[in-house]
Amino acid sequence: MAKARSLFFCQECGHESPRWMGRCPGCGAWNSMVEEPSARAGGRGSLSPGLSTGGRPVAIGDVAAEDARRMPTGSAELDRVLGGGIVPGSFVLVGGDPGIGKSTLLLQLAARVAREHGTVLYVSGEESARQIRMRADRLGTIHERLLVLAETDLDAIEQHAKAVSPALLIVDSIQTVFKPDLASAPGSVSQVRECAAQLLRVAKGQNTAVFIVGHVTKEGSLAGPRVLEHIVDTVLYFEGERHASFRILRAVKNRFGSTNEIGLFEMRDAGLVEVDNASQLFLSERPLDAAGSVVVPSLEGTRPLLVEVQALVSASTFVSPRRTADGIDLNRVQLIIAVLEKRVGLLLGNHDAYVKVTGGVRLAEPAIDLGLAVALASSFRDQAPDPRTVVAGEVGLAGEVRAVSRIEQRIREAEKMGFARMVLPRANLRSLSVKSELELIGVETVMEGLEAALNR
Repeated sequence: MAKARSLFFCQECGHESPRWMGRCPGCGAWNSMVEEPSARAGGRGSLSPGLSTGGRPVAIGDVAAEDARRMPTGSAELDRVLGGGIVPGSFVLVGGDPGIGKSTLLLQLAARVAREHGTVLYVSGEESARQIRMRADRLGTIHERLLVLAETDLDAIEQHAKAVSPALLIVDSIQTVFKPDLASAPGSVSQVRECAAQLLRVAKGQNTAVFIVGHVTKEGSLAGPRVLEHIVDTVLYFEGERHASFRILRAVKNRFGSTNEIGLFEMRDAGLVEVDNASQLFLSERPLDAAGSVVVPSLEGTRPLLVEVQALVSASTFVSPRRTADGIDLNRVQLIIAVLEKRVGLLLGNHDAYVKVTGGVRLAEPAIDLGLAVALASSFRDQAPDPRTVVAGEVGLAGEVRAVSRIEQRIREAEKMGFARMVLPRANLRSLSVKSELELIGVETVMEGLEAALNR
């Protein structure tokens, strides 16, 4: 019989190699490659047994089309991210920094599902049953159909899941459970991969929704092999600052819904509470008549958000000026600074620039470009923009302002929040099909945008 071949895996990103390497070619981490023996029970072929129908190939038009029956979670924000609720038989991975609130969110979810839909089995490999009870008392999530199990042996977990037949199975976390027939330690690449494969079979075979918690690396990505993200149906990231009260639940993969939606929560003593009016919350502490403060309308999925972008530009004491960004990609900030220098004539080359998005939100869409340019110019000139003005538009390298998507939703959100003016691309203004109470100012260049936003 052939000897089982060992592979080397990166502990940071899961990159595999047939030989040891000092530096991982996937993520560039040094001394992160560890040797893992191949799984004895099927190796790679064990990833998805039991999912085959065993039938003959059929035309796709002959396959019965059935809408997935969903279980509402009782949380409108969580339902939004999941695409309308929990799909029975789905496999969901929840990742996030330690202490961000993953266990709190899932314990609250377990109590709601237990009240409305049936038995829930909450398995913890990191806490005892008594610790979970203490947190449940604080959160008010005690229910007779919410069962708690402190176990790390995956075979025992599967046996309990078959005996209980829960509507929802939660495993906290995937890095703590192990398969006894694998020689590697819990949390290793092979253990995480094979445990996820077995839980996938539980989800599909019993038509039970399975939620697993995944740890993240210091870079913020999910720990373990990349196949962990590929094998699950949905990947949710829990974002936010540990010392801030706001949390954002973001779907980065969803086979049953959109990947552009986010859920907004606030951490309180009684647990996570949904945020109904996010724009009002983000703008509640906005300083009026402050240079460098601009409100931009951003879209997260189908939800428009009004967010404050702050910029601080000051003379640099360094040979190379500092550029710092929080909530916005630093490369985008540098690009806008270059456009302001070349196309507008603002001499920012010997100035430090600090940019921040308030509320802990990360903005990635190009519609915030013009607002970012206005914030930088406002701070550089020490000239406060009109506090009742919202700014939207994508900025090109030639200094032009390009149209943005779904401008009507952005306008309606600005109207609802009581703003009076909106600076937007002229192309959007020409194609606008709805009437607005806002004073809409169309611009074609960054220079025009700065004049419209800063001249009050």
